[in-house]
Amino acid sequence: METSNTLLITSPPAGLLADIAMRHPAWRVIPIDDSPPDISFTGKVWGFIDWLCPNLSGLELCRRLREAEATRAAHLTMILEEPDAEARRRALQAGADDYLVGPLDSTRLFERIEAISREEAPTRQRYVHGVVTVDLAAYQVRIEGKVVPLRPNEFRLLVHFLENPDQVFSRQALIDRLGKHAQGIDERTVDVWIGRLRRALIAHGAPDPLRTVRSLGYVLDSLG
Repeated sequence: METSNTLLITSPPAGLLADIAMRHPAWRVIPIDDSPPDISFTGKVWGFIDWLCPNLSGLELCRRLREAEATRAAHLTMILEEPDAEARRRALQAGADDYLVGPLDSTRLFERIEAISREEAPTRQRYVHGVVTVDLAAYQVRIEGKVVPLRPNEFRLLVHFLENPDQVFSRQALIDRLGKHAQGIDERTVDVWIGRLRRALIAHGAPDPLRTVRSLGYVLDSLG
């Protein structure tokens, strides 16, 4: 049975919609313009957001999707008009998980979804690190029973460190491990991901599980 996916796409061309319907007829595609859909979703939600949308900027729409409960955990890809470093930085700060240089077509959309889905396929069901519990089957992080909302990149980073404790990973190694090396992600982006992960865990009562190793990268120390 095909995995349930919902795609949120700004101003999708008819050809793209036709390709999706032909290849994945079970996928749900929702065109969006200036606000998150006021509905609930089952399965994975993917957002492909143009830099410029019909009624507002893609950056603002990305922020709104991150704030809405139904789309908070969606994987958001910003479609940039050109490979500009400042635009990439702003997209990530607005809540995007990654970016593509447009225009968006069905080949690149399918490749992005399939690559990330493979990376996120769980190899174990559950990790525990102190008060932090990660349930891979539910795609959920809890601290002392309370759910911690994490963006996809931060979730995958946490799982990666839990799978590989006591190992120092450089920023470039983390980019490679998360499958982001082909997307033009620079090393400063890793610091943004790490910062978000730390703040989310600390805000929910967990001690910072990551240690910064000067000039080398980051490590998660095992407990006990």
